[in-house]
Amino acid sequence: MTETELGRLIVLAAPSGAGKTTLVHELLSREPELEFSISYTTRSPRQNETNGEDYFFVGKNEFDQMRDHGNFLEYAEVFDNWYGTSEEYVQSRIDAGYSILLEIDWQGAQQIRKRRPDALTVFIMPPSCEELERRLRGRQTDTEEVIQRRLRGALSDMGHWHEFDFVVINENLDQAAAQLAAIVNGRGKVNRTEVPELKSRVEEILVGED
Repeated sequence: MTETELGRLIVLAAPSGAGKTTLVHELLSREPELEFSISYTTRSPRQNETNGEDYFFVGKNEFDQMRDHGNFLEYAEVFDNWYGTSEEYVQSRIDAGYSILLEIDWQGAQQIRKRRPDALTVFIMPPSCEELERRLRGRQTDTEEVIQRRLRGALSDMGHWHEFDFVVINENLDQAAAQLAAIVNGRGKVNRTEVPELKSRVEEILVGED
């Protein structure tokens, strides 16, 4: 990453099960000068998650106080849990000259675009709806009711893909990570949302075609 790319706000969003978190870890390993912004959340940590590394896990009352005091750059409710990004934390890292990566949902991305139109936004798509369901079931952490709920939510989320600057289809991890790295470094023209071939591929995914 060159000096000209430092100090940018980069937003990644995706439906549940698209592999966004795995891609984020891969991107961070390839771009050591890119920092991950840790969000606040009211949900309970999963078995492999650590407070202060994956999220800042807080209670609902503390989250409400932070929101009411205007501490969040963005916040949203997803599956009965709240998520938010500390504006002070993000701005302090940008002021120090670092590019900051936000892993949030499309609702948060909408808020970011309104408050920081200079942010670079990327939407991660699964290669097909069938693969999305397979990935959700492969977690083996959710009940059937939760899986169906996540599937419905994912289909709704994917309808917002066109609001983003770039789209990456996560069919192959290495390829998707390489495309993300190219975007971060200003070389991701083939992943621009308005590219006709990409638009056609996304439309195929949305109608259930492989």
